[in-house]
Amino acid sequence: MLFSAVFAIVVGAGMIGQWTVSFAARQIPELRSEPVRIWFHIAGEMVTAAALVISGIGLLAGVRWASELYLIAAGMLLYTVIVSPGYFAQKGRWIWVGIFGVLFALAVISVLTISVRPPA
Repeated sequence: MLFSAVFAIVVGAGMIGQWTVSFAARQIPELRSEPVRIWFHIAGEMVTAAALVISGIGLLAGVRWASELYLIAAGMLLYTVIVSPGYFAQKGRWIWVGIFGVLFALAVISVLTISVRPPA
């Protein structure tokens, strides 16, 4: 579970950091061209990131609900690492597509290492 916990915290914090830096640097052109769509997208990614960080901390602390929350957060992450690379592929940024592929593989591995406790 240590791998899953660290993975969740690092990826969740990275998502928050990436969007914060992109926003501060004014590198989100969709805020002008497609503001409603991109705000929904960013909100979804922030919820995913928060769920990852909270579940990762919970896993490290050994709290009962953390495994279940992590599986939900990991599912949310798997969705975004499948959908988001299309943006980068369209722009020919293949390194980013590869990074998403690595994140997909690591997310699957992390899910397989989680043991969910049966209900009491």
